[in-house]
Amino acid sequence: MSKKLNVYLHGSYVGNLSQEEHGRLSFIYAKEYLDTQQAQPLSVSLPLQTEPFDDKICVAYFSGLLPDERMRQKVARNLGVSEKNSFGLLSEIGGDCAGAVEFWPENQKSLETKPTLIGLNEDKLARLLIELERKPLLAGDGKIRLSLAGAQNKIAVFIYENNMYLANGIPTSHILKPAIKDIEDSVYNELFCLRLSSHYTSLYATVGQAQHIPYLLVQRYDRKVDNKGQVQRLHQEDFCQALAIPPEKKYENEGGPTLKQCFNLISQVSSQPAVDLLQLQRGVIFNYLIGNADAHGKNFSLLYPSQTEIKLAPFYDLICTAVYPEIHTKMAMKIGGRYQPEEVLLRHWYRLAADTVAAREQLKRELKQMATTLPTMASTAKRDLLSENAPSPIYDKIIEIIKTRCQRVLMMIETPV
Repeated sequence: MSKKLNVYLHGSYVGNLSQEEHGRLSFIYAKEYLDTQQAQPLSVSLPLQTEPFDDKICVAYFSGLLPDERMRQKVARNLGVSEKNSFGLLSEIGGDCAGAVEFWPENQKSLETKPTLIGLNEDKLARLLIELERKPLLAGDGKIRLSLAGAQNKIAVFIYENNMYLANGIPTSHILKPAIKDIEDSVYNELFCLRLSSHYTSLYATVGQAQHIPYLLVQRYDRKVDNKGQVQRLHQEDFCQALAIPPEKKYENEGGPTLKQCFNLISQVSSQPAVDLLQLQRGVIFNYLIGNADAHGKNFSLLYPSQTEIKLAPFYDLICTAVYPEIHTKMAMKIGGRYQPEEVLLRHWYRLAADTVAAREQLKRELKQMATTLPTMASTAKRDLLSENAPSPIYDKIIEIIKTRCQRVLMMIETPV
């Protein structure tokens, strides 16, 4: 006998996710939803249709809403659910997912409790940061039904008038990330890279401390504030979900998205493909120059600002992995057939562009412009963060990597091989 979850998008019932007796998943849109003018797909990989979608497609999209790897194992253990049971996990924590999708057992959403806010003063926040290592997403405490994808520990919070809250039944506004265990100054590393990316993306981040425990606070790009001051959900999906690739294959060498697939996806679905293709190209260059080897398919997303609009989401999860010698240098996606950054030459970069002289010249201009300006921008970012009383020795290490990579790119442009 199958089990069912009701699936909602922007608060509207869109269909059912079912789990058969042997664990296989299927999804079908509700006829009444398909008949509305407001109907929009959950995913590029789940277009509007009357026929159900099979297990392979469902696993890629729905598992992609859950935490990855170690975090998923801990969440599953705390909930008493198998880590491979995506249906069971979404049943427990699918009340507030990335984007605008929600999951509720049949007949339960109508019984949803009154929205609540739980204030977090410094003492409570410090305890939460400590507890997250043991209980990711606070799964199992019975108060929060929250799911966030990714391998890093995090929690969603609501910020209002500089006060922080855990929220249940209302959209959250920010993502809070504690430090990554055994990774030097991870919150300051990501803060620096996000601030540096502000010329190319729109996310704002800051760092705080609770009882001397540092955390990163990042504005959610999948939320907006309406004219009444209320936080509204925006739908989104990562590139793995859109390409029907399961999250455990997010790296190219494991069968994950290639840069060619990413650029093709933008070409096919973006409302402004020329704008987003250039932005994606800049994102690839930026990740290379800051030494981020972890820019995999789940770290790029599509954003749905309206029913008819699709655009490239702001860049997120930006971190200089190259400052940590214990982390591999192999890039998550090849550039021109090369995984190792030191092997990437101008001819490899050219493979990111269309096979025309004009397209290659435009890419070369972007490379030169970013390699010329980024070191100065990095120094400015460091100065700004120091003035905000957010010092860290990691900044100088990142700046040295940026200078080295930028110099290499500029030399490569001057003397192409």
